[in-house]
Amino acid sequence: MSSGAARLLRGREEQRATFLDLFFDLVFVFALFRLSQGLREHLDWSGAFQTLVLLLAVWWVWTQSAAVADRFDPRQPAIQVLAIGAMFGSLVLAAAAPEAFGEHGLVFAGAYVAVQVGRSLFLVIVTRGDERQRPEMRVLAWFGVSAVPWLAGALIHGWPRGVLWALAVAVDYTVARLGWPTPRLGPANAAEFSISGGLLAERHRQFFIIALGELILVTGLGLSSNGFEADRSAAVVVAFATTVLLWRIYIHRAGEVLGGAVAAAPDPLRVGVSAIYAHLVMVAGIVAISVGDELIIEHPFGHTPPAWVAVILGGPALFLAGRAIIEYTVFGRVSRDRVAGVLMLAAISPATIFLPPVLVAAAAALVLAAIAISDAARARRRTPEPPSPPG
Repeated sequence: MSSGAARLLRGREEQRATFLDLFFDLVFVFALFRLSQGLREHLDWSGAFQTLVLLLAVWWVWTQSAAVADRFDPRQPAIQVLAIGAMFGSLVLAAAAPEAFGEHGLVFAGAYVAVQVGRSLFLVIVTRGDERQRPEMRVLAWFGVSAVPWLAGALIHGWPRGVLWALAVAVDYTVARLGWPTPRLGPANAAEFSISGGLLAERHRQFFIIALGELILVTGLGLSSNGFEADRSAAVVVAFATTVLLWRIYIHRAGEVLGGAVAAAPDPLRVGVSAIYAHLVMVAGIVAISVGDELIIEHPFGHTPPAWVAVILGGPALFLAGRAIIEYTVFGRVSRDRVAGVLMLAAISPATIFLPPVLVAAAAALVLAAIAISDAARARRRTPEPPSPPG
């Protein structure tokens, strides 16, 4: 490898998150907050679909930026400039998100394409003349392909925009799963996209904490803007307790030893990709919980429409589903209490339309509390289980 490109690579012994990584992640507190705002304003099936497409885009910007930080040294000025540029693009992306399917479609799509294509083009240029350029060329080629439906969708309105943008994110996620197969270059091999299990686990833990930070932000804003009356204070207690329970359930064993599971897996890249998708599901759940927290704080003892039940109970269910995927990825099995929790949330949902919002949220918190207690009891009875990812 040429000496210029070699200096940009991250040493395998340096696989820890840096201050630049943490700084970059800050913009995603704002991004998740804006996504939850958009869903709150369009709380129906169409709004849910739109929010999902936008979340997939936001998550893919973060994932690909984190992957670059895994391969290249964030202490190098060129990589720092690249990260800060991607951070600013992500800020623009987040600001445009609530109206991305309205008047800010071109801003959102343009920012997404600029970040993804611009980053990849930069890396192709700086790795010119060595083998490190091949995987970067694959990524650049496919981001160029997905840029077409992204930009075409931004130029039209209504349901065709949703179709084109759904196609764009489908292309982005599918080709990554297939190893970025590119004409004349073929698919990438595992060595080209080798990952550090410890860094991957640390970065995802950090993003999960960022997501929980968005819940704290929403809860605090709801309390300060709606006063400190007893009913709203009770709703804040429920919202905060839910946030704590999400944190506790996440970190219990599987969240702590994910890095070891990647290192122990026969195919570390497959485990890493599964972890990426599992965290996406959990973050989607947190976006829904965020909307539910706003609703219960503003209207703690009002009427509970079905759409409110969907976010108040569906958010925790999505989180548990993603958490179950992580558990299977790490241990090759899923605890029964994860499945039971999802089934319980589904079972109680029809009856909860007769309860006020704060009691619906309290019911969801009780389900999460039962799972957290079960985890703690199981941990006391058994020795810590080592990671054993499925082959």
